[in-house]
Amino acid sequence: MNAIITVVGSDKVGIIAKVSAYLAEHKINIVDITQTILSGNFVMMMMANLDNADVAIDDLRKNMTELAETMGVDINIMSEKVFSAMHRV
Repeated sequence: MNAIITVVGSDKVGIIAKVSAYLAEHKINIVDITQTILSGNFVMMMMANLDNADVAIDDLRKNMTELAETMGVDINIMSEKVFSAMHRV
């Protein structure tokens, strides 16, 4: 299963490192990633493969929310299928 993970917040050192380290620690592979800075705001979107993850998606959401609070950013996670359905034209 693939998930879309978005991270938005004030730009600061270590956001990508902390998010990707958590994912790697739980055997979650980053399939694709894009990030940019918009008017001083950090914006990142990634597709992550959860097939080998050692954490359930609900626990992943909870843990990433806790991580986001420590960094002062917002992290959202949704299934790729849900994301695709929401963005169909």
